[in-house]
Amino acid sequence: MDVRVRYAPSPTGLQHIGGIRTALYNYFFARSQGGSFILRVEDTDRERYSDESLEDLYSTLDWLGIRWDEGPVVGGPCGPYIQSERFDLYREYAEQLVREGKAYYCYCSAERLEEVRKQQAESKSEYQGYDRHCAHLTDEERAEYERQGIKPVIRFRVPTEGKTTFHDILMGDITRRNRDISPDPIILKSDGFPTYHLANVIDDHLMGITHIMRAQEWIPSGPLHVLLYQAFGWDVPQYCHLPMVMGKDGQKLSKRHGSTAVRDFRAKGYLPEAIINYVTLVGWSLDGSTEFFTREELEKCFTLSGIHKSPAVFDYKKLDWFNGQYIRAASDERIADLVTPYLQEAGFIHDPATEDEKALIARLVPPVKERMKVLSDAVPLSAFIFRDEPVMDRSVYVAKGSDEEKTVEALSRGSEILLAGLRSGREQAAIEEDLAALAGELGIKVNGVFQPIRVAITNSAVSLPLFDSIGLLGLDETERRLRRGLSILEEKQ
Repeated sequence: MDVRVRYAPSPTGLQHIGGIRTALYNYFFARSQGGSFILRVEDTDRERYSDESLEDLYSTLDWLGIRWDEGPVVGGPCGPYIQSERFDLYREYAEQLVREGKAYYCYCSAERLEEVRKQQAESKSEYQGYDRHCAHLTDEERAEYERQGIKPVIRFRVPTEGKTTFHDILMGDITRRNRDISPDPIILKSDGFPTYHLANVIDDHLMGITHIMRAQEWIPSGPLHVLLYQAFGWDVPQYCHLPMVMGKDGQKLSKRHGSTAVRDFRAKGYLPEAIINYVTLVGWSLDGSTEFFTREELEKCFTLSGIHKSPAVFDYKKLDWFNGQYIRAASDERIADLVTPYLQEAGFIHDPATEDEKALIARLVPPVKERMKVLSDAVPLSAFIFRDEPVMDRSVYVAKGSDEEKTVEALSRGSEILLAGLRSGREQAAIEEDLAALAGELGIKVNGVFQPIRVAITNSAVSLPLFDSIGLLGLDETERRLRRGLSILEEKQ
């Protein structure tokens, strides 16, 4: 079998983590099997459709390096790959079902349908849903509706007896009583637009899709789709319903847990390889222990047997860890290029950057890389270089276990030790030993000496390593800030 899979999103919102995981699983399965990955745009929901969502789909896949073999832009033998360009096909097949008695025209008004729902609710009827009022209209009755200018929808005849079963690669056989399937659902609207169920089945068949990988929330639609395949006399593709993506609270991942749109992760400074690696692991594993995979490795080793049945948890902190690892593994040159836009947006450097600014960024990257979780962290970590905003709150200079009086002496004497050592070319380790000895002499912890020095130099209690910060500022600027910090502490003493 030549494997053919598809990712078929609706351009009604931004690409989110759950959707992109579906795209990745389809893509990696196709590549691992030497098959084809098809992109299809299901844009029949015109009320919620947006050009922004469509552009976000294309740009997100491009950023991740996911290339489709057939689909919009690239074309292919089964096009068009945008559903709004395939309406004639859907009407043709829907009318075929009508001719064969497997579907029928329905002329019921919205008001009548609402009244039926109301009566069923009031009577607490066991039967809920469409009452098949138009299922057996005579030719004369249909002609009368037509004479009134009523445009019908087309409904699919769902059997009222028996059961429908389909096999899922992960879940096994799934069976549902036909009476529990939505009664005679609309498959073609009065305006000629197909519903999801009809368009989905027709497109998957005509595009030769062999495996349908989609979220488990689509399981209830499986029996109806199987009935449609059977009504057309078509083979049913293999189903593989993917585990839900959950937050750490056990609820379906949503905005209440944090960002879910890939565009937001990209803007914050996550690398595409980190997103690919971590998101693929949310519900899949190779051997239960290997964590790091390149896209190329996943294209070779991905298997359906590695997909988990149970819901998978998306852990933002774990993604941060992955991203930090990938940032540190990247070349300094690449990280310099990637952090530059963040520094420009913050107003730290010019756009385009000057040669002096490029040189500064090159020196900034090595220490910053070691502390970044995301690329945007470069802004707060480097702010002290570009904006000199001294800390006026004296309590920030005081480390735990110390007090203001000892902190003043620690900063005064510590500054002398630090500057003298640096100007004489002493080794960093030797200077650190002298500062630690000062802490012992003052009867405070080592951080009682280092914290006021750090705050004075970097304007923050959390910063890059002290000696890296000094190297970026220069000795003269370092001395100026140390003296200013001391004056702040000594004020009103």
